[in-house]
Amino acid sequence: MNSAIAENGEPSADVTSDKGENSIVLTLPDLEESLPEVLSVFKTHHIKLIHVESRKCKSQEGSYDVMIESVAPGNGLQSALEQLGQRKVHMKVLPKNPVPWFPRKIRELDVTAAQVLSAGTELEADHPGFTDQTYRERRKVFADIANAYKHGQAIPRVSYTPDEIKTWTTIYTELTKLYPSHACREFNEVFPLLVEHCGYRPDNIPQLQDISDFLKERTGFQLRPVAGLLSARDFLAGLAFRVFHSTQYIRHGSKPMYTPEPDVCHELLGHVPLFADPSFAHFSHEIGLASLGAPDDYIKKLATLYWFTVEFGVCRQGGQRKAYGAGLLSSFGELQYCMTDKPDVRPFEPATAALVEYPITTFQPIYFEADSFTDAKDKMRSFAATIPRPFSVRYNPYTSSIDVIDSKDDIANFARDIRGEICLLEDSLQKVN
Repeated sequence: MNSAIAENGEPSADVTSDKGENSIVLTLPDLEESLPEVLSVFKTHHIKLIHVESRKCKSQEGSYDVMIESVAPGNGLQSALEQLGQRKVHMKVLPKNPVPWFPRKIRELDVTAAQVLSAGTELEADHPGFTDQTYRERRKVFADIANAYKHGQAIPRVSYTPDEIKTWTTIYTELTKLYPSHACREFNEVFPLLVEHCGYRPDNIPQLQDISDFLKERTGFQLRPVAGLLSARDFLAGLAFRVFHSTQYIRHGSKPMYTPEPDVCHELLGHVPLFADPSFAHFSHEIGLASLGAPDDYIKKLATLYWFTVEFGVCRQGGQRKAYGAGLLSSFGELQYCMTDKPDVRPFEPATAALVEYPITTFQPIYFEADSFTDAKDKMRSFAATIPRPFSVRYNPYTSSIDVIDSKDDIANFARDIRGEICLLEDSLQKVN
């Protein structure tokens, strides 16, 4: 695909791939008026839209960048762009198979965290709280907190209501009965520390900021509030910065043992304890790094691997099956079920697991068992090496940014850093000996 588009919007002679596929970025002064006009032009020229995505324009305040992926017959796209060029619409055709945008600095998570797909204030008709106006208004309070939050701020503290605490108490009491026998060793080692340092109690819902401070000291992970579900790409990108997007609202009290979406019980009881374990934190970090700039089909594979590990993973410890997935550790029923002989338990192999379909509203029929977090991390790293990207990435903890390694200079800088680490290793070995 040719990317030669003049600044005045005049398209080049050839703007489509051999298959008629194309990706265009348009800069529009507004969405409500301009986007329907653009889409009307595309429809007139019989252009099939595959994906439309908008983000706030960084170079022009108040404007929006809209990326459109489409398939155009013949010279359809050429004609459409010529028509838009006459209307002074600024546009750029991207190269074939462009690398998807990803955040480079931790502050850019402010952009991705705002791209909530669902489960914020808008509830489905079958949601337990759909007809409860008080609950819906409460959900809006939490959504407003998350939407207003910016990186570097303290996470606002919430005064949970007696009904919300009652729901937490029911879940906390039942799950903590199972943890000693059903949860993995690392989980049970960390949980008492959360009780001691973060206010984990049956009668108290811990605050995200207290937990974030605790995790930061333990593994470098931190929490940031989010209003609802993010896309797999945006959620996984957060893990690359050792940031976990956490909801702050709680499930509806009518069904304390069920939630159709992640809530604060799922996050704090299921996810948080293992983010305080170094091996598990490294494993989650590897998944996040692997997602940056990955093609859409690999994002789907990584999301599936996340599902079968971080959400519903089991491991073998002391000759017994133990749970480490948050979906299990926050579900009283499925935590018991996963230990029976009813599900199909298979060895964790990323290339195989990434292709398995899974249900989201029932107990899992298949689990993947890892020998250890370290083993799972090594296998994930090998899988990530198969992702077709023209560069490598690493997280720079000093600047909280992503270093893209795609040149000889980048490699040389990386080598200098490694030499420094090797010198430290050699010095340490000499002193120990």
